[in-house]
Amino acid sequence: MTRQALSHSGQPTVRGVYTAYFECATPATWTEHVHPTHELLWGARGVLTVEADAAFFAVPATLGLWIPAGVPHAVKSTEGTGFFCSHIDADVAAPLDSRTVAVTVPTAAQELLRHMRTFDMEPELRGRSEELAVALLDVVDARPMLLPMPSDPRLERIARALLDDPALDRSLEEWGAEVAISVRNLSRLFHKETGMTFAQWRIHARVRVALGLLAAGYPVSSVSRRVGYNNPSAFVQVFRKVMGHTPGWYVASLKAGNHQSLAGSE
Repeated sequence: MTRQALSHSGQPTVRGVYTAYFECATPATWTEHVHPTHELLWGARGVLTVEADAAFFAVPATLGLWIPAGVPHAVKSTEGTGFFCSHIDADVAAPLDSRTVAVTVPTAAQELLRHMRTFDMEPELRGRSEELAVALLDVVDARPMLLPMPSDPRLERIARALLDDPALDRSLEEWGAEVAISVRNLSRLFHKETGMTFAQWRIHARVRVALGLLAAGYPVSSVSRRVGYNNPSAFVQVFRKVMGHTPGWYVASLKAGNHQSLAGSE
């Protein structure tokens, strides 16, 4: 797993960190917006998704998502989702200063962020704690949690419908008729804009949604049905192909706090 330092010197210049916790008893949506500070979403429990930088990210319990200051993004959560949101006023190096990336949030960083959220601290001690918490983050490969989104309005309509209900099993012909585009053009545009065929994109979308459902504690049999597989063994096979391991391994890794669990194979 390739890691990159947060700043050229290895130490970011941090001016302030503020952390909040969100518990979503019902589905919640934060429409597209920007922040003047960097945003770190971490400690997710349940299904938390983010649209940023023309991509769809499913934020797992094992990693955090870093959204640079000024980057437009939208956030959605399902019922029962909980997550921490840390706003970080800091000078950081690429890629954290320019694009949305996945980061590890080690236990030490989590505990520091929770402590600073709950307790008052002397300014000097808090400043050192903020710098340490941010310095402990490491950039990792975001591909296993990233799903490229098409920009063509017709394709975007299809993609959003599948993310809202991954069990939809319409054919290319049916989708083409619904959005008034030929099957040939639909196939060509999907590959051009996402780098995947329609069938590949739908599989990856189902797996991304499944990650959040598994993290929320749903059994594999239930998750497989909710993302479009009546046969759990077929779901396990697809999950293994995309992620490089089984759903059971992923759940066990969540419980063990294994940050390598989203290494992925594709």
